[in-house]
Amino acid sequence: QVQVVESGGGLVQPGGSLRLSCSVSGFISDYYAIGWFRQAPGKEREALLCISRTDDISYYTNSVKGRFTISRHNDKNVVYLQMNNLKPEDTAVYSCAAAISYYCASGFRSWGPGTQVTVSS
Repeated sequence: QVQVVESGGGLVQPGGSLRLSCSVSGFISDYYAIGWFRQAPGKEREALLCISRTDDISYYTNSVKGRFTISRHNDKNVVYLQMNNLKPEDTAVYSCAAAISYYCASGFRSWGPGTQVTVSS
């Protein structure tokens, strides 16, 4: 069983940056693709990006291209979401999830509890 937990959320001004971390633990924790998602109040969960075990990156929405990037720590047990030029519409609960397998298209399970990101002046 793989577990994930997010950290790094908070309040940031428009145009600012935040880096979220997704810590992965459990059996063969460095094997799985990891995805980042967000859910704003009253909206459906939105998939953002995913990184495979071989560091292939998939973007699921154009709204974050050029502003958000995903990367892994060298030991592969931490996945980062670097968010730059944040906008008020980026306000949401951000969650990470471990995929069923090493590639992003395998689908996701093992969701974390989420971390709140609020972009406001």
